Amino acid sequence: MPSLFYRRALTRQPISRLAVWARRLAAFSLVAAALAIVIVRSGILEIYPAMAAFGGALAIAGLAAILAFASFVVIWRSGTRGLGQALAALAMAGALLAYPAYLAIEATRLPKLTDIVTDPADPPAFEVLARVRARDANPVAYPGPMAAAQQRQAYPDVEPYVTEAAPQTVYDAMHRVFAKRRWSILNERVPAATTRRDGIIEAVAVSPIMGFRDDVIVRIRMTADGTRVDMRSASRYGVTDIGAGASRIRSVLTALDEALASLPSAPAAPPPKAVPKAAPKKGQDKR
Repeated sequence: MPSLFYRRALTRQPISRLAVWARRLAAFSLVAAALAIVIVRSGILEIYPAMAAFGGALAIAGLAAILAFASFVVIWRSGTRGLGQALAALAMAGALLAYPAYLAIEATRLPKLTDIVTDPADPPAFEVLARVRARDANPVAYPGPMAAAQQRQAYPDVEPYVTEAAPQTVYDAMHRVFAKRRWSILNERVPAATTRRDGIIEAVAVSPIMGFRDDVIVRIRMTADGTRVDMRSASRYGVTDIGAGASRIRSVLTALDEALASLPSAPAAPPPKAVPKAAPKKGQDKR
């Protein structure tokens, strides 16, 4: 007569329902998150409904992770099948939740700023971008001294860029930097040396993952020794940009510096030719 252990081995154990539902919910959360990202990047719906859908996808992923852990306990105690499905659910949920969790941690560490500028005392003013912002977006005006103090403490390296290059040279190099990033340029004004008019470039930058649209403006101003560049990056929505504005300004100004450094330097002026001396006349003093 087969032993009890042998009979149990021959009996096919059922699959844990918790593991099955964990995998289903995790898969659904991935699909819902992908659709939300597509909606945000394409602009089909307003930002808040799209972000609500993305938040719902994260909540479902969290529930899937909880069910996966619960299924581990059930499988361990009862010997039911479904370990593979539980692991798959945990992997999918972890992949979806990892980066938002990192951003949440960064948001608690960084100040709640959405408008970063190299010159808080005289920030470049949005012109065309001020007219295209939606009514429910963040204010277009710079927040003021309190935001400037928080920025100096959090991002002390965000400062104006000063160079000896001519304003037109800096403008052309900055235009190439923007074009390389494929930002949508909505306004551009060439600097004028005769009237000392500032050069302006306004563009919309898109974040790489979610496709959030941030407004960017660069001001190119003539100085006595060359050119000063000021830049401003402002998020349209949210209470914090999680350091994106400061990172964008650093990246652009570094790229500008590299672009200017790669330009061929002006050839040095040839030394003046020596004027041959005329032969002294007979009887002329040679001293």
